[in-house]
Amino acid sequence: MLRRVDLRGRSAPDYRAVVPRAQLDVEGALDVVRPICDAVRRRGVEAVQELTLALDKVEQTDIAVPVAALDEALAALDPAVREGLEESVRRLRATCEAELERDVTTEVVPGGRVSQMMVPVQRVGLYVPGGIAPLVSSVVMNVVPAQVAGVDSIALTSSPRADNGGLPHPTILAACALLGVEEVYAVGGAQAIAMFAYGAGPCRKVDLVTGPGNIYTVSAKRLLKGVVGIDSEAGPTEIAILADDSADPAFVAADLLSQAEHDPMAAAVLVTTSQTLADDVQAELDKQLSVTRHVERISIALSGEQSGILLVDDLEQGLAVVDAYAAEHLEIQTRDAAAVARRVRNAGAIFVGPFAPVSLGDYCAGSNHVLPTGGCAGHSSGLSVRTFRKAVHVIEYDEQALRDVAAHVVHLAEAEDLPGHGAAIDVRVQA
Repeated sequence: MLRRVDLRGRSAPDYRAVVPRAQLDVEGALDVVRPICDAVRRRGVEAVQELTLALDKVEQTDIAVPVAALDEALAALDPAVREGLEESVRRLRATCEAELERDVTTEVVPGGRVSQMMVPVQRVGLYVPGGIAPLVSSVVMNVVPAQVAGVDSIALTSSPRADNGGLPHPTILAACALLGVEEVYAVGGAQAIAMFAYGAGPCRKVDLVTGPGNIYTVSAKRLLKGVVGIDSEAGPTEIAILADDSADPAFVAADLLSQAEHDPMAAAVLVTTSQTLADDVQAELDKQLSVTRHVERISIALSGEQSGILLVDDLEQGLAVVDAYAAEHLEIQTRDAAAVARRVRNAGAIFVGPFAPVSLGDYCAGSNHVLPTGGCAGHSSGLSVRTFRKAVHVIEYDEQALRDVAAHVVHLAEAEDLPGHGAAIDVRVQA
């Protein structure tokens, strides 16, 4: 099922060329999403509704979800699911509140201060996937850090469903109501990102778009970056597991399967020093797949070129490989897993040891599951309260403090051939 790549005895200056990747990437999808985004930019909500009919097979007269529909969904929610959502909210809110950065003031010189003021983004658009799987947990992961950050205006969108009267999945609507989010739209895909970026109908333009999505949604985020802020490129899910012969093959197989069931484009990668573990995991995958629900979806994901087992000589090579891969989710199932985890540089989130599976992080670990994919963990972070806040420097100098530094500023301005810069200083200190 999982193809194998044997890296033993091989050294590579850059393992990025050999780690599994999907053929269709974010860049390759740009040609598909560009006309979609252009249509929304030019024709607004009319284009959104036409695209929804063409792509989602849902005819709409209004893209906004009525507040009454949110309340009805919450009233009908399974109490056990509600309890799980409430616990997820509680744990994530605790970590978000702990991560809040405070304003900092530095007295550079007597009479001269620079403060870093942390300011929440004013309006955000949150994207929640609702196509193949209704990711109600993504409502929590998007909304809670935005609320803790102090965002004034929160809009959320998710794909319309023909089986729910053209509205998003009822569990997603219930989670919105639970969290007090009332501005909700029934729009999915690239057109949803364009709606947030440009504004369309009842949806005003936002300052920042966050949330995971399929390859086309992520491609739209890349295309519109600059028109609107984005969190990161969080596309089809990825799991990488770095394991040695101490790992339990049943655990490893279950975790690979858990992420493969998201999407046929999901990536499942095992990097191991043990040929025996690789064989045992393959056998476990066959056994566990036979009794799981989404056999076809998982089989496509596991047999795709984005998935595989990579055999390495030792943990040193294994660490180099997983750093090159820069997985969205990285599990460490080795001896002394905590020490190994501290040596990882590139991962969206790291799950340490046999009892911290990715599924825990998807729901109730207290961490956020909106994470960079496609190698973007090499330079980007996952969604957090920091995503929704920006730093603004506030500069305060009195007259004497300015006089003390004036000559330096003037000399530097002259060195850059910008005499007007120096003149703005001289007019104050030569009077």
